Formats: sequence, C-alpha cells, structure tokens
Amino acid sequence: MAKIVFIEDRCKSCKLCTTVCPKNILFMDSKKLNKRGFNPVAVSDMDKCTGCGFCVTICPDCAIEVEK
Repeated sequence: MAKIVFIEDRCKSCKLCTTVCPKNILFMDSKKLNKRGFNPVAVSDMDKCTGCGFCVTICPDCAIEVEK
C-alpha cells in the first residue's frame, strides 16, 4: 500500500497535482493554511492511492513524496 506524504509548508496551492491524480483523491484543504499562507494539498482517501507518483513528478516545489 502506498502512502502520500505532504510537506505542507512547501505547497503553494498550484493544484497541478490534483489534475494528474488518476484516482482524483487530491484536493486543496480550504480549512488549513501553511506558513506561506496557502491552502496545502491533502488526500481524501489514502487507501485509493496506487503510488503512481504522478503528483510527485508534477509538483514544482517538491512538496509531495510517495512511500511504498
């Protein structure tokens, strides 16, 4: 099972990761703000993550890691 790890303070809410997730489980958490004042990315259902790494590859700020 894969696990997505977010480095929230690096996220700038660009939403690129949400556009490439084949399971559509990534979203911007409107209830949180990081140190930079952005809503960080979050995952709605970790069990659905396949560990494809598309989100990691597209993130310009290296704010996402996938642990398998």
